[in-house]
Formats: sequence, structure tokens, C-alpha cells
Amino acid sequence: MTSPSSRRLLLAALTVLALASCGTTPSESVPAAGPGSGSPASPPPSGAELEARAAALQTRTEHVYVTRLDGFTLARQSVGVRGDDGFGSVYTGQGGRMLELDVERGELPGPACAGATAPAADDDGAVTCERDGDAWYTATAAGHSYARADGDLVVRVGGARTDLDRATLSDALAATHRADDAELADVLPPVGEASGQQPVERGDLPPVGDGAPLNGAGTTG
Repeated sequence: MTSPSSRRLLLAALTVLALASCGTTPSESVPAAGPGSGSPASPPPSGAELEARAAALQTRTEHVYVTRLDGFTLARQSVGVRGDDGFGSVYTGQGGRMLELDVERGELPGPACAGATAPAADDDGAVTCERDGDAWYTATAAGHSYARADGDLVVRVGGARTDLDRATLSDALAATHRADDAELADVLPPVGEASGQQPVERGDLPPVGDGAPLNGAGTTG
């Protein structure tokens, strides 16, 4: 399961990338070549290949969901497993805004909101939640989320209150759906490029001892 510290590092990295892209227009996908162009479109991946891509992420194709939200683009480096075989990704917008999508096996919070957390909230404040149609809205002082059940899966979208208002989250949840083959081909990285397959090399870790970062003078820049 993705730890809170790992998630914070991922979101921090995505924030830097989103801020760096401010004022630029995301590149559009190159359309498939039409008849007579002399360059045939690439054949779509087979079902077996899509399953292999999902397996490389330690998830399953039926657990891969996508959403659409005006002004937000999928951060492909954020795609990865959640829990045992769930799926998660982050969509970024102008100004470093982020929308997090998580799909995991589980149950909705329920009336008591037992164990409910907002994906973008790292504070220790009280958690409140309320039913909204077929979904549950959960909030803390820092973050909030919408979640709904889809079979034995819980599909959740969330973000910081300063990034997304409640209505936007509701719209994002309504647009969230299980990825079709074309979307799977677009979202799932090729086998061998799946995030998390290779350990990240840390240059500030000593070769012996307990692996604590080097905190000596000058090591922090």
C-alpha cells in the first residue's frame, strides 16, 4: 500500500512539474494517419498486452479507471498501483492544482465515517463526511474527496480545498469510469517502463548503516 510519506513525495514532485509547465499548452496527441497518407496507424495493443502492462504495475485492467476534467491532464509518471492491486493516478492543472484518483478494494465510509480520510489531507484535524446520492463526501480542514462503490471497488477522487471546490470534485467523480481498451493503451506504460519496477537510487544514502540520509553540513545545499 502506498505510504503517506511516499504519496507526499509524489505529489510534491508533481507540483514542481505542474508549476514548471504553467503558461504552456500541453502537447496534443498525434492523430492516426488517414488513408493515403503513406503512414498506416499503429495497430492497437492486444488484450494480452494490456493485461501484461497492468500486471507490470501489479494491478488489473478492470481496476484501471480514468476521468476527465477541463483544464487537467493526466500526469503519466503518477500512474501506479494502490493497495494490493488497485490503481491510482494524478491529474494536474494550471497553477500546480492536482486531482488524485484512487481505486482500491474496500468499503465506503458509512454513517460513522470510520477510517475515512481525504486523499490530499495530511493534517490531524477532524474528518467529516456526508452522503450525497450514491457517493460519500469526506472532508478535513486541508483536503476533501468524493467516493462511490463500483462492485467490490471504491473509486475516489480528491484534492486540496485550495485546488478544487466540492462541485468540481463531484463533476470529476461523475466523469470517472473504467478505462476501455483505447484508454488502457494510452494510460498503461509499456512493460518495462512501469513506475515502481526499479528502485529509485538515492544519492544521499550512505552505503552502510541504517540507511539514514546524510545530514552533515553542506549536504542539503
